[in-house]
Amino acid sequence: MPAASVRIRPLQILRSEPLRLLPWLVHGFSTRLGGRSRPYDGNALNLGFTSQDDRGAVERNRALFLRKLQPRGSQCSGLVILRQIHSDIVHAIDDPPRHPLAGDGMITNKPGILLGILTADCIPIILADEKRRAIGVFHAGWRGTVKRIVQKGVGEMHRHFGSKPQDIRAAIGPGIHSCCYQVGPEIREHFQSQFEYADELFREEKSSDVVRDKYPLLFLTARAPGHSELPTSIFLDLIEANRRQLLDAGVPEKKISSSPLCTSCRTDILFSHRAEHGATGRMMAVAGISGRRKKSSSA
Repeated sequence: MPAASVRIRPLQILRSEPLRLLPWLVHGFSTRLGGRSRPYDGNALNLGFTSQDDRGAVERNRALFLRKLQPRGSQCSGLVILRQIHSDIVHAIDDPPRHPLAGDGMITNKPGILLGILTADCIPIILADEKRRAIGVFHAGWRGTVKRIVQKGVGEMHRHFGSKPQDIRAAIGPGIHSCCYQVGPEIREHFQSQFEYADELFREEKSSDVVRDKYPLLFLTARAPGHSELPTSIFLDLIEANRRQLLDAGVPEKKISSSPLCTSCRTDILFSHRAEHGATGRMMAVAGISGRRKKSSSA
């Protein structure tokens, strides 16, 4: 019997429509499609150095992704990636650093530098100042969100580049949505200690049991109310949490876009650490200020 063939799927890049309107901006969110990684269902575009994948395959994937990401004539190079630590640390990048930096956000106004954030459920966010040509990329898991990393990122762009919040466009990329992001009560307590609107970011869902619903008498107890209670599940909306921070920072609502794709629901095209129980690749959100090649003058 012949071995099953791997269906080759083309490399895809997701882009924010509001950010497309900025001709100087290079940006995109990768998917899991169109790479050279074998461990993740064939031709996966894993962009992170994971324990399951070959380093050479990841380097080839990055080269493929960056080549397709950039428009013809762009001179962006020198991809900068952080050692992400679920923090609120934001670095201003003037030149590619010689040694890896630790943190979860980067900003720059220098043409030719690409800033990248790796995710597989956490929220990637790209900011672009349409007037001052400055950008920022941010990695927002629940810890970074509690610490207000994207709200602080807007402030850092103002401090370093004079960016005004009303001039910033924001794109929230694919991440885990509230339909799938179940958390414990301690995480809700963290948010409640920091945000007055915290309760609006969570929803509760009563657990169900088919057997219990059909035969309730089997579950009667001597204690009031006469039957044991099923646990309640708590779900967090990280997308809305970061959108609210952008609004609080002064970014106009009409300039904030968010991807409808949930990483946990769409493992056909996206990586999800939670849905795939940790054995998964990484996607990348990248932004840069295009350094266009100058046309040579004819003699």
